[in-house]
Amino acid sequence: MSPEGSSRHALEEGLHRLNEHMQTLAELSELAIRKAVAGLQDLDTQTAHEVFALDHEIYGLQTEIEKNCVDLIALHAPVARDLRTITTSLKIVTDLDRIGRYARDIAEAATEISRHSTTSPEKIEKLGRMADLTIHMVDTSIRSFTNRDAASVRAIAEFDNAVDDLYDEIFKDLTTEMDAGTLSAELGVQYILVSRYLERIADHAVNVGLRVIYMVTGERQEKAKLRHSAPQP
Repeated sequence: MSPEGSSRHALEEGLHRLNEHMQTLAELSELAIRKAVAGLQDLDTQTAHEVFALDHEIYGLQTEIEKNCVDLIALHAPVARDLRTITTSLKIVTDLDRIGRYARDIAEAATEISRHSTTSPEKIEKLGRMADLTIHMVDTSIRSFTNRDAASVRAIAEFDNAVDDLYDEIFKDLTTEMDAGTLSAELGVQYILVSRYLERIADHAVNVGLRVIYMVTGERQEKAKLRHSAPQP
């Protein structure tokens, strides 16, 4: 094999390992948010420990992926689509790490909520609807990355709009109850934090979608443009 062929083979092997690690990181991040939401809905404090462990695992894998990306650039000087794949992966790992961190935050808030005997099933149900939409967005963005499918992620911002609407609705309901004295400030703040964490996870899912579009097509899109061009879900 020629030196050029050997170098290309090494780059392809490195890209293959990178893709495997990215898929694992994506799966861990999605699992963390699913477990955190399940812990919130069931008020199961033991689930929080599992989410904490996943967050730690996510951080370790993120660090390894970042090193691999730097090594691939330094050793092989990739160009065109290969370079887009590596540089985009560097950005996506940050989004996935943040999703894992917000999952940890939700698990911590769920632990606090579980300590109150006045916990409202109705509020948990509304947060559950918001969580379902958010998890759908995370799943869509992860599958788009795994399958290198830019088309499947173009409608993701429409779901982000729905998540934002639910966040506004939940925030208004909670603050109204807190002002009226029918909901304690301590419990109300925890509910607000959970809704905020879910809203931020949805934003990171959109970020991943935008990065996949760039990675696959070379097309850069702003979030506002994505919303405008996306079909209705």
